[in-house]
Amino acid sequence: MKILKLLASAAMMASIAFAAPAFSQDKGLVGVAMPTKSSARWIADGDNMIKVLQERGYTTDLQYAEDDIPNQLSQIENMITKGAKVLVVASIDGTTLSDVLAQAHNAGIKVIAYDRLIRDTPNVDYYATFDNFQVGVLQATSLVKALKADTEKGPFNIELFGGSPDDNNAYFFYDGAMSVLQPLIDKGTLVVGSGQTGMDKVATLRWDPATAQARMDAILSSTYSDKKLNAVLSPYDGLSIGILSSVKGVGYGSGDMPMPFVSGQDAEVPSVKSIIAGEQYSTIFKDTRDLAKVTVDMVDAVMSGKEPEVNDTKTYNNGNKVVPSYLLKPVAIDKTNVDVLVKSGYYTEDQIK
Repeated sequence: MKILKLLASAAMMASIAFAAPAFSQDKGLVGVAMPTKSSARWIADGDNMIKVLQERGYTTDLQYAEDDIPNQLSQIENMITKGAKVLVVASIDGTTLSDVLAQAHNAGIKVIAYDRLIRDTPNVDYYATFDNFQVGVLQATSLVKALKADTEKGPFNIELFGGSPDDNNAYFFYDGAMSVLQPLIDKGTLVVGSGQTGMDKVATLRWDPATAQARMDAILSSTYSDKKLNAVLSPYDGLSIGILSSVKGVGYGSGDMPMPFVSGQDAEVPSVKSIIAGEQYSTIFKDTRDLAKVTVDMVDAVMSGKEPEVNDTKTYNNGNKVVPSYLLKPVAIDKTNVDVLVKSGYYTEDQIK
């Protein structure tokens, strides 16, 4: 009798084991190509993306290229070889992917550009990002607010920094900021002491903090030996920290030399702490959890043969076509509302103390 019970139990377990895959069927492989781990925001992007994808039943392949273009191309090729159904790509250089994305298209793989537009190819299907022009508007507006440049005559000395020239977003950030600053520059309320304006002069290759710090060092030495710097347009927190190191190195933040107002972006922990400490003035909060959800919604739609939800079909021309896009709203953060980062659950209080 015991033997019969054991046999029956074994048969039941075998039946359950055989049936189990029907209840955990994989929806397919999604490749996620990220540019680098040198910025905390890309680590958060990758983590958030994988979490949501796996919760929805996808197998994932997350790769970081460490700002090496051939490395990213190789990683994407490997994802294609592995049989990815969808590629989510945050490009290092949005102009270098045409050939590999042609391979993806020929294999029937859909491509979603993630937060950086992929240029010069018809083989990018959708784009998930934030309103990048508005990011620049918010950065510049925060500086105008800090200087009271909309109500006071000035002149106020300001320097301009741009993002990486191979990142399409950098131009949107700069153009958005200049839509606010240029009228005040034309009026004489703001003065760019170095005379360096335009992305051809102010861009920072690969968003490198050391490059920004070195350029700020040179500007301070050549232009500000006998006058004070009042503000710096910085498009990204990593650059902001480099810029702040430079200005502190020549005495700003001590004695009769108040810190210049410095903007930023991505609400990275060092910059949030710097804002709380009264050094960096502002940053832009882009909730990568929301961006991950929007992107995975796009993945779900294309995998089921549907059209993903988009809210912009005019702005993002990649040189070959206008890419249907979903734009999320950025939020300006300064010392007065830094608690938004904790209240939203993005950070804990301990992380930003």
